[in-house]
Amino acid sequence: MSYTAPVKDMLFNMAHLAQLDGLTHDVPAFADHGLDTAQAVLEECAKLTEQVIAPLNWEGDKNPSSWHEGGIVKTTPGFKEAFRQYVEGGWQGLVHPADFGGQGFPKVIAAACQEMVNSANLSFALCPLLTDGAIEALLTAGSDELKSRYIPKMIDGSWTGSMNLTEPQAGSDLSLVRTRAEPQGDGTYKVFGTKIFITYGEHDMAENIVHLVLARVPGAPAGVKGISLFVVPKVLVNADGSLGARNDVHCVSIEHKLGIKASPTAVLQFGDHGGAIGYLVGDENRGLEYMFIMMNAARYGVGVQGLALAERAYQQAVGYARDRVQSRPVDGSLPGAAPIIHHPDVRRMLMTMRALTEGCRAMATMAAGAYDRGHAQGDAAQQALYEFLVPLVKGYSTEISHEVTSLGVQVHGGMGFIEETGAAQHYRDAKILTIYEGTTAIQANDLVGRKTLRDGGQFARGLATLVEATEAELAQGSTAAHAVRANLSHARQAYEAVVDYLAATGKGNLNAVFAGSVPYLMLAGNLVAGWCLARGLLAAEKAIAAGEDLAFMQAKVTTARFYAEHILPRTAALRDAVLNGAESALALPLEAF
Repeated sequence: MSYTAPVKDMLFNMAHLAQLDGLTHDVPAFADHGLDTAQAVLEECAKLTEQVIAPLNWEGDKNPSSWHEGGIVKTTPGFKEAFRQYVEGGWQGLVHPADFGGQGFPKVIAAACQEMVNSANLSFALCPLLTDGAIEALLTAGSDELKSRYIPKMIDGSWTGSMNLTEPQAGSDLSLVRTRAEPQGDGTYKVFGTKIFITYGEHDMAENIVHLVLARVPGAPAGVKGISLFVVPKVLVNADGSLGARNDVHCVSIEHKLGIKASPTAVLQFGDHGGAIGYLVGDENRGLEYMFIMMNAARYGVGVQGLALAERAYQQAVGYARDRVQSRPVDGSLPGAAPIIHHPDVRRMLMTMRALTEGCRAMATMAAGAYDRGHAQGDAAQQALYEFLVPLVKGYSTEISHEVTSLGVQVHGGMGFIEETGAAQHYRDAKILTIYEGTTAIQANDLVGRKTLRDGGQFARGLATLVEATEAELAQGSTAAHAVRANLSHARQAYEAVVDYLAATGKGNLNAVFAGSVPYLMLAGNLVAGWCLARGLLAAEKAIAAGEDLAFMQAKVTTARFYAEHILPRTAALRDAVLNGAESALALPLEAF
């Protein structure tokens, strides 16, 4: 159950899909963050994740976080010490501004480190993930006073952050939020309400928790237009920055879950003893707008969690397949029973796991590079690309994580169904990824509504044009490149047919459009991941011609070809389901279910 960070693959993607050295040349703020720096940072992060954080993963599943009288939550033994090493190493502030104590690294480097932490221990990684989101929201919408008071302490790890959206009656429909915030006349508010599913809403790893809370002020408009955002600290902060009295927010329970058991999922009660003191972030009634900043960062982060868990499951499956001896090879290449990695179907499963994981990593890396150019250079086209890719990174990567971890159990056979091997934990942990921070359907609705129909499919078609340009490059390559080109072309045409259908049908039959939203997301994610691997194949073949790192580069070519021949063909079925399947999806009367 050990973990080895895939540093070489991460650096390959940074070089060839995110063009990191070009980014450092074009953006003065990133001048010192080229590939050499990235390698040094990734190798250091690998040591921490492999040696300190990963060994706690199985322990967290056996001995999860626990709730105690008085609302005290104790995390898994070892988590507190590991978190201290994490923040003392500066990892919480890697991507955040130096003005607040961060290091100002590009997202593309920070995302690779984020993947390592999540591969090592998904439950542990959720705490810094939510803190990153809280920092981003305050950086974007917080006053100078709120920024200076809270951000440095979150960056140095003294405090952590949480996101408080969901309520018992609201679920994902935030228009139903009832938590209220009453102005006190001195710039503060008193907050009253209950929030559920609050990741790391209470724990013992830091001295304070900065809760970002959605609530309504008196007289606010109904629905989502009447939601405001507040900072409600667990412990109040004095004017000099020291901690004061305990605020009126308490953890009344934590959930007992299918997976990620070491991550405390809290029910928080605000205002049972007179009102929790809160501070408005930005303007009243613009809270959902601000929270979407945090949510968008978290959605990308959850996509990274998906590929991270897939990587961990793949590594474990390979290790087991090398060791488990069972049956003679079908080709008679060995005289007796052999390690199961010799068997063709096991190799097919391992290649599927590998190709899906590397495809999603490549897509996430390209997206992070687009984010860096969009934000640091003000490149509107790159920012639009990032926004389009976020639901793919989140939706597709988490869905394939469930597939990959399931295959991991299958490779283990009956032993995979036994908890002690650890394969089952990866499978259980993966299921939440398609649910939290917006289910796959919510990501798909975003992809259809905001990212495709809003401009009549113009941007989506532009993405297909980029894929087609790669097809032209592949036509000049090897036999493997030609095989990839043929399948990539078919997948791209399937994608274009669906975009055209959605753009036309969306003008009059939204039910039909949204009945096919998830298949569209899976098709688009499949295509983009395959496209990224195809671009990687082109880079790898150039390296092979130059005699560079032949074994690694040949593996990149082989993996890209496998993806093209085994995964990209799924797009045809997804296309047909969207184009022809809406009527049957909606035909059964409600009372017949």
